Amino acid sequence: MHLDLIDFTVDLPVDPRQAIGIPLALIGGVFLSLGAQFQHRGVNKVEANTVAVTGGLDPHQLLLLLRRPSWVIGTLMLVLAIVFQLSSLAFAPIIVVQPLGAVALVITAVVNARVTKTPVNRASKIAIAFCVGGIGLFVTVAAFFAVDKPVTDKNLVTILIVLGVVLLAFILAFALLHTKFKAIFYITGAGVLYGFVATLAKVIINRTQNGNFEWLTLCCVAGLLLAASLGAYFVQNAYSSGPPDLVIAGLTVIDPLVAVGIGIVVLGEIAQAPLWAGFAFALAGAIAICGVILLSRHHPQASVTVSE
Repeated sequence: MHLDLIDFTVDLPVDPRQAIGIPLALIGGVFLSLGAQFQHRGVNKVEANTVAVTGGLDPHQLLLLLRRPSWVIGTLMLVLAIVFQLSSLAFAPIIVVQPLGAVALVITAVVNARVTKTPVNRASKIAIAFCVGGIGLFVTVAAFFAVDKPVTDKNLVTILIVLGVVLLAFILAFALLHTKFKAIFYITGAGVLYGFVATLAKVIINRTQNGNFEWLTLCCVAGLLLAASLGAYFVQNAYSSGPPDLVIAGLTVIDPLVAVGIGIVVLGEIAQAPLWAGFAFALAGAIAICGVILLSRHHPQASVTVSE
């Protein structure tokens, strides 16, 4: 009997290290939520005290953000969120810990409703349930089949080339069409870029742990900083044109879907998963994306800028 129990334990596909990575990711989600609320407040304060500008925050407004205590506090909380997220990536695959940021959506929705005294309407609650439910299904399946895979130099070059194309596309789109952009563009752009940030962070951590810090790793660091900088700018613009829970909804859905997509296609983190798991991943992603779309259309603050 004792041997049977040992054999059963060995056969379980779940890595016990994930028991450390998952709570770290959840704590990071809490800081992400609070940081978003404070940053959103700071952006609104700056916009209220400056001349309205179309097509994104200008350099002067960005500098003024550094003088807003609420924005600075929010930034510090987001730094803590990043620290916890990076720590979680050292213990568990991207496909497991990255989607757990969805906990931030629920917290942000509750906090924002209380701060702005704007009740969350029924359609928004359904949309949030879609986001969290879709991500929850994704994590449940991923926790049993996702495994860390060594990242080859070829994988890394592929990721960096794709990131370069994505960065160029967003920069050109912003330069040519920024006066027409709404919150959903900035949210989508930030989510995609942060998905690459999470992937590159995981790669850098793994290569550093293995003593493989060379020119290709330095390229990863450069790509991470570029993607994080442009993503952060998009997030600030999203705060200026949409409520914080809509911003967090987009980030906690699009970001993990991109990171997980890279993990699946390039890194092969679920290569051993059965066919039904693939359908489950697709269904979960579709549900979560529908939630973001619904929230962007039906959130009571989606079409106005909140004055705080």
